[in-house]
Amino acid sequence: MTDEITPYRIEVAEEQLVELRRRLAATRWPEPETVPDWSQGVPLRYLRELCRYWAEAYDWRVTEARLNALPQYRTVIDGLGVHFAHVRSPQPDAMPLVLTNGWPGSLAEYLKVVGPLTDPVRYGGDPADAFHLVLPTLPGYGFSDKPTGPGWGVQRVADAWAELMARLGYRRYGAHGTDWGNSVTTAIGQQDPGHVAGIHPVPPIAAPDPATFDDLTDAERASLAALREAQDRESGYSAEQSSKPQTIGYALVDSPAALCGWIAEKFWSWTDHDGNLEAVVTRDELLDTVMLYWLPATGASAARLYWESFGQVAEWFRSTTTDSVSVPTGCSIFPGDVPRPSRRWAARRYTDIRYWNELDRGGHFPALEQPDTFVRELRAFFRLVR
Repeated sequence: MTDEITPYRIEVAEEQLVELRRRLAATRWPEPETVPDWSQGVPLRYLRELCRYWAEAYDWRVTEARLNALPQYRTVIDGLGVHFAHVRSPQPDAMPLVLTNGWPGSLAEYLKVVGPLTDPVRYGGDPADAFHLVLPTLPGYGFSDKPTGPGWGVQRVADAWAELMARLGYRRYGAHGTDWGNSVTTAIGQQDPGHVAGIHPVPPIAAPDPATFDDLTDAERASLAALREAQDRESGYSAEQSSKPQTIGYALVDSPAALCGWIAEKFWSWTDHDGNLEAVVTRDELLDTVMLYWLPATGASAARLYWESFGQVAEWFRSTTTDSVSVPTGCSIFPGDVPRPSRRWAARRYTDIRYWNELDRGGHFPALEQPDTFVRELRAFFRLVR
């Protein structure tokens, strides 16, 4: 086994982009939905226009260049090739910080915040807030390898990230994550507490406390209602990916229109946009994410993380909190995200909450939707544990 770290550069062949446009042009579309809204899924008119833009106007090379401006690498951990960006701050005493996204996120989700986090002086900030950033790609996602056998759940990913930070020479570091990343980040705090200065899971993964149900706050009632709504109307994707990821994978790997609709639906549902998604996440930004699933053909392999871990994670945030996390924890609660546990619910699992803030705007992709707020939140918590 080798600890070698090798530079990596994204170089997509032009033939892949030509083939993508051909497939988009050959899409066989269904009839329109029978309702005037998104309640049956992505409206035909919306998706046809988005795919037309993808084929005719979207420029992958712009995003490829932005991604390649980040120092990227690959290394083998626990038998799996892991892709990651490693952006060191010009401040030598900056705090190492590992950022983990989830599904349907990607490395592109962080492009707006890498500069302010690594070089705060350049953006009018305090050099004491600087971070050395490590941005790994989950197994089966992006340009990391696809597992060839079962077993790559969130705890194993957390162990891999701890090994990655050690391999990079970081003996003390912080961790942040959203979606799958918040479970991975929580597991890092549990599994590598001797090296973790603090964790920032967004949101914290903790179940409602039945002992509070006779004395709920308005925010807790809203949180329970949002959980019910998500389970009743927004969980079809997770039911399929957690039970039969291979089956949905055929469509997601073969049809760009299917992949685009599958991902666009969640951006619509999970982004805090007041009915105008493009005011918060542009078409190009949405398609950047879609491309990082389309180009490496990860529709099935990314979905398998649900098969590995979703049952356990869903229990953690819906019904039962039985374990605990003792490392210092910071929590930023965005109003468009689900779940949104209250502090007293979260404190049953995260026993050392040092920072708690409930924001006015933002959803499931805070670094993309509200980058300035995201940067302020990370700085505010990690100042307490540096």
